[in-house]
Amino acid sequence: MTTIAQFGLLILLSLLLVLHFVILAKIIPYNLVWGGRLRSNKEMYRFEIFSIIINSLFIIIILVQANLLATEIPKKIINYALWLMTGLFLLNTVGNAISENKLEQIVFTPITILLAIFSLILAVSN
Repeated sequence: MTTIAQFGLLILLSLLLVLHFVILAKIIPYNLVWGGRLRSNKEMYRFEIFSIIINSLFIIIILVQANLLATEIPKKIINYALWLMTGLFLLNTVGNAISENKLEQIVFTPITILLAIFSLILAVSN
């Protein structure tokens, strides 16, 4: 089950990373994310760069947890990070569910639920 959670997280987070780069490049309008609350390009750049950094960090955490990236990070810190990820994805699920954007509600709510479940599986198994 942990292998499924690891690769599920890596796939979903990588796809979300691509999405944030596409939004940053203005290929997709930024009103599809952040609950439809962004009001300017400046806000969009700030929030999208933040998302890219956080998602990249999450990918690194999963790679370390899956022993696909060799580092000296203690297992305890990785476990705390996995619990933090679980909490953040649960909060993100609530945010997506109450979003002003129907697409975000329908598409991203289930994705963040999956991310939370996968993170929880890894946190519990660590």
